[in-house]
Amino acid sequence: MGTYRICMCFKRKYKVKETGPPQEVKEAFKKYTEGGNQMTVEQLTRFLVEFQGESGASISDAGQIVEQLLQKRYAVGTKYTKKYTLTLDDLHRYLFSPDLNPPIGDQVYQDMTAPLSHYFTYTGHNSYLTGNQINSDCSVVPIIKALKRGVRVVELDMWPSDDATHGVHVYHGWTLTTPVEIIECLKSIREHAFSASPYPVIITLEDHLTPDLQAKVAQLITQTFEDMLFYPQSKRLKEFHSPEELKYRIIISTKPPKEYLKVKSEKGNQPHKENDSDEDAWAKAPSDLTTDQEVDTSDSDSSPDEDNDDCESRPPGVCTYKSLIAIHAGKPKGGLKEALKVELDKVRRLSLSEQALEKATSSHGTDVIRFTQRNILRVYPKGTRLNSSNYNPLIGWMHGAQMVAFNMQGYGKYLWLMHGMFRSNGGCGYVKKPDFLMKLGPDNSVFDPKAKSQVKKTLKVKVYMGDGWHLDFSQTHFDSFSPPDFYTRVGIAGVPADKVMKETKTKQDDWSPVWDEEFIFPLTVPELALLRVEVNEHDISRNDDFAGQTCLPVWELRPGIRAIPLFNRKGEKYNSVRLLMRFEFI
Repeated sequence: MGTYRICMCFKRKYKVKETGPPQEVKEAFKKYTEGGNQMTVEQLTRFLVEFQGESGASISDAGQIVEQLLQKRYAVGTKYTKKYTLTLDDLHRYLFSPDLNPPIGDQVYQDMTAPLSHYFTYTGHNSYLTGNQINSDCSVVPIIKALKRGVRVVELDMWPSDDATHGVHVYHGWTLTTPVEIIECLKSIREHAFSASPYPVIITLEDHLTPDLQAKVAQLITQTFEDMLFYPQSKRLKEFHSPEELKYRIIISTKPPKEYLKVKSEKGNQPHKENDSDEDAWAKAPSDLTTDQEVDTSDSDSSPDEDNDDCESRPPGVCTYKSLIAIHAGKPKGGLKEALKVELDKVRRLSLSEQALEKATSSHGTDVIRFTQRNILRVYPKGTRLNSSNYNPLIGWMHGAQMVAFNMQGYGKYLWLMHGMFRSNGGCGYVKKPDFLMKLGPDNSVFDPKAKSQVKKTLKVKVYMGDGWHLDFSQTHFDSFSPPDFYTRVGIAGVPADKVMKETKTKQDDWSPVWDEEFIFPLTVPELALLRVEVNEHDISRNDDFAGQTCLPVWELRPGIRAIPLFNRKGEKYNSVRLLMRFEFI
């Protein structure tokens, strides 16, 4: 007698209901159409100015919106007429379109003529790594992705190839990461440097090369970038150039080679720790540090500058390696107090690990902010972040650090904050620091992010609804047996006094949830506040499922009802998932 199996598979289909406009939109439509069922261009203009807070909106702007909406309506089969009016559904469609009604602007609007030290700069760490810090591949792909996102600082670790007399490789030293040729990295930077922004790209070099290989790198750099390369006109910069002056230029930043070789010879044949090692004396407890303590000088820049003999002006041929360095890096001999000393006739770049920064800000917070008013401070992840995770960037930003270096190939909420900060100012990669970080207060005081301050501004956020998950996810992605149960978390990342997260109620079994909930956020430092938005799907039997996120600079939020596109864990935008929200500053 034979045996057999019967497999019965059931595929359940869920009907997605179409959600109409919120009550406030219905009331606004009725008000501005004076009870009619069609909104004219003139009425739309009034709606944009008065209801949406777009004081600069013109009849021409409203006409373009109407034209785009009517073209979309025609594209889906509705008869297109030349009657330039909108229905209530048209207005709702406009408000819920991230392309037509985004939450922030997309143009550079800040003054770009101040020195580089006046700007937060979009900065990558180990920019060539595709994954973790131990055994992932090195490639030009993450460099290209970062540049296309608007990253302006790219880090390359240079090591001799196996045949040290001929080649230079880029890889994470003393690990199993597979190398990539430096020339491939340089070519990729040249090709993609200004695909997202015209403002300068800074290449920070971690140098483990012999003098002859340094000369080879100098030749590769000058031949690859040619007129794009910025040559320093003076051996000692008294002030950094501005992003506007350096448009479409490539800038080299590293420590002068003479000091590196001197230190290496003094240390003998011991393996050289990477420059970004967080095992230096500055990461010790503050009580262990004194202003005259000798610290690790592997980045020392304490010896006098040599004559810049062949690069006082732009050369016709190849410059020497040292003469290509436009932003000198390194830390002077002595303790942390000495390293943060501000020199009136010289500017430089200083690097600290995230741990060293935390210790520095707790013991010398005032000195850190004073230092960053003229000089550049770079912060990098601690060495134990082997999985390419990141740290809280606000610690650096609150103390004026310009280059908060991140593993761009990673993911997580801290990377979302980084993305949010640099959506600001048109996504150009440079965001002007608030004035209070650049100026002295009464009695020569500086900003203290831990101080209790009065509320400057109050942000009111209303979460109306969400949509698009049924288009970007499979029907069983969140739940095999029923539609998803979504809720939204909304909060502020900023100074400690402003930090908070709140959440809506969970909407059961709904692909297009309507929450219609309002939240109020008092802000003491709105200039450094980022609005965090995260949607999750509630799951009783396991951890809640991620359903999208975004992060937006509060100081650029457009008042009114806006469409908020959501992104995945890596910061890549979904095709359709979005929220409808309203922002109001009280």
